[in-house]
Amino acid sequence: MLIKVKNKDTLIFDDFIFRCSVGKKGISSSKREGDLRTPKGLFKLGAVYYRSDRIKNLQTKLALKKIKKNMGWCNDPTSKKYNSLININDKIRCEKLYRKDKKYDVLIVINYNTKKTVPFKGSAIFIHLTKNFNGTAGCVALLKKDLLILLKLINKKTKIKIY
Repeated sequence: MLIKVKNKDTLIFDDFIFRCSVGKKGISSSKREGDLRTPKGLFKLGAVYYRSDRIKNLQTKLALKKIKKNMGWCNDPTSKKYNSLININDKIRCEKLYRKDKKYDVLIVINYNTKKTVPFKGSAIFIHLTKNFNGTAGCVALLKKDLLILLKLINKKTKIKIY
């Protein structure tokens, strides 16, 4: 089972075609931290993180993790914890997962640069929520209703191809 992100605004899974957005500067095979590009390639999916105070009865075959106020995703290329889940502290730069905007109410980790992490190659690449389809910092973004449909359809063997 394969999710396809074919261009800057279309995500396809089976017979479903969803509008999406990607990095503000498009898709790149040479992703770098902070370049506003979505990485090109074939990737496995990681866990689903969600705000249990905002998302109820989430249906998926992927691993589920509740987002807590102290959760972050390290985007500091000089840290040993680069591109992984961390507890927020003042010493390590990170992307906060518990947010006021609803962008991360539910997200799927795209396993880009997660095994044998390479500093500055890019971090915190997710499928997350959007309302306006403005470009992202490098993630893939969908409307809430579409991401919830996608979550019901995919499983642990599903991969995402971005090209």
